Amino acid sequence: MNRRNFFKLTGTYTGGMLLLPDFLHAFAQQEQLKPGDNSLVFIQLYGGNDGLNTYIPYTNELYYKYRPNIAIARDKVIGADKGMAFHPALKGLANIQQEGNLSVIQNVGYPEPSRSHFRSREIWETASDADKYLTNGWLGRFLDLQCKGHQPLAGLNVDMVDNLSLKGMEPNSITTRESNYKSGVNKTYALSDNPELDFVRRIANSASEGASTISSVLSKTPENPDVDYPKNELAKNLKWMARLIKGGINSKVYYTSLNGFDTHEHQLNTHNSRLAVVGDAVYAFYSDLKKSGLLNQVTIVLFSEFGRRVQDNGGGTDHGTAAPMFVIGGNNRGKVIGENPNLVNLDNGDLVHNIDFRSVYASLLKDKFAFDPKKIGIANDPLRSLFS
Repeated sequence: MNRRNFFKLTGTYTGGMLLLPDFLHAFAQQEQLKPGDNSLVFIQLYGGNDGLNTYIPYTNELYYKYRPNIAIARDKVIGADKGMAFHPALKGLANIQQEGNLSVIQNVGYPEPSRSHFRSREIWETASDADKYLTNGWLGRFLDLQCKGHQPLAGLNVDMVDNLSLKGMEPNSITTRESNYKSGVNKTYALSDNPELDFVRRIANSASEGASTISSVLSKTPENPDVDYPKNELAKNLKWMARLIKGGINSKVYYTSLNGFDTHEHQLNTHNSRLAVVGDAVYAFYSDLKKSGLLNQVTIVLFSEFGRRVQDNGGGTDHGTAAPMFVIGGNNRGKVIGENPNLVNLDNGDLVHNIDFRSVYASLLKDKFAFDPKKIGIANDPLRSLFS
């Protein structure tokens, strides 16, 4: 079998999760994930979202000094609280915060940060140190230990591209789109004498199992007519997730992404447009879950691979380091965690991170799944003030 085509096929079916044939490994038997447990929804903003213009230190004069061309005016910000406020395009997030269901985690990053999109995403998606390279994602490793054998839909990546976060040793997740379920496919494959062929067939069968389950759940779970989702791709993905969650599919991790946050130029218009997509789509998803009585069981996490530099470059911002993360639902405490961005003590023009992103991951695993993050190599202590 052609090696290039082999890996292309595995990526197409399973979100890039490479499964070793049975004779190459054996996993200790673990407890199955149980129906009714919590689930996580990750929304990854590709390109490096500008945190300072998302959650804005609007009372800090240095913010306006450093950003004479792109700062958001004081009379435009919304949801003001303790010197911080949201970009005016984020009415949805401001409303969620007002309702006590959104936590902001300030100045999130990691030591020795990379300004490379590819490398920084890899660090976030594997939860590795900056000088370490891991081949499996942090969520993939978690699902490997939580799932007995394999569960095709323990993780669901609703996207055009695979996500390294979900890559594990077993096919416990799939990458898929709503359009894949206009018509169902359900095939099974017999084992052969060729381990590589069996490898591909097992992955294909896993995807087929997942597709059958998804189709069944969707057929029983109509859209909520009381929630008006906007007409954008992120909202479409989240609406589809909402139907699956309400249908009881029992996926533990959902993932999707949005491009367009690499704002080196024309930032005011571009960033406004992208944030409006996020705010409106997330608010509709939040409202859907809340009306369905599921908000406390679903934790939504918004993040990007890095923030932007403090000083604008004339029309935009260049790659930076620390930025805020946002956590919605999941019975979070609705607090701002951490200090407001320090614009005096900069590291070569960048914000200094105060909270390691792996502490957020550790809190998600410990508080939502009673799982010890150290089992997958996350040694950071969980945040103690994120969830009730």
